[in-house]
Amino acid sequence: MEEILDSLITKSNHAELVDELMRTYGREIQQLIFAYVHNEAIAEDLTQEVFVKCYKSLPFYKGKSSIKTWLWRIAINHAKDYLKSWYNQRVKAADDFSFIRGEDRDSVEQTIIQQDEDAQLAFAVMQLPIKYREVIYFYYYEEYSIKEIAAVLEVNQNTIKTRLRKGKSILKEMLEGARWKNDLKD
Repeated sequence: MEEILDSLITKSNHAELVDELMRTYGREIQQLIFAYVHNEAIAEDLTQEVFVKCYKSLPFYKGKSSIKTWLWRIAINHAKDYLKSWYNQRVKAADDFSFIRGEDRDSVEQTIIQQDEDAQLAFAVMQLPIKYREVIYFYYYEEYSIKEIAAVLEVNQNTIKTRLRKGKSILKEMLEGARWKNDLKD
């Protein structure tokens, strides 16, 4: 896939390249942005803006990293810029967790239990500080290696390992606390 994208870059066919990038990475970029902003509608808007930025920036792409890494960097920076924006600071939108992935199960009961657990996990991940949330997202949802995460986030690999360990520890505490509270209700 990268070879096809690289050949499109060299031909200066930017509209076709952005179209291919949107088909290939659009959903992943939207999920990544959602991990930052916690709102599906805003994530959709920001994803569109990321691809507009990508189109405008393609002539300046130097090829120092893969096109996917470059696109992820644009998405992360754009999401962080949004989080710092006046609009985000002053206007609050409703939460939306519709990106939660569910798996088919044998019974309705198992499906409901799994969806509830997935929702609790997704909610807990969204409550993490951004530096832990982004590492957890890349490692578990995108299945990136430590090295790839370090390249995308532009930090040391040992920092990624530390954030991953700390993020998992915080998640464990959050989820165990939630289960303990639920056991008291029953």
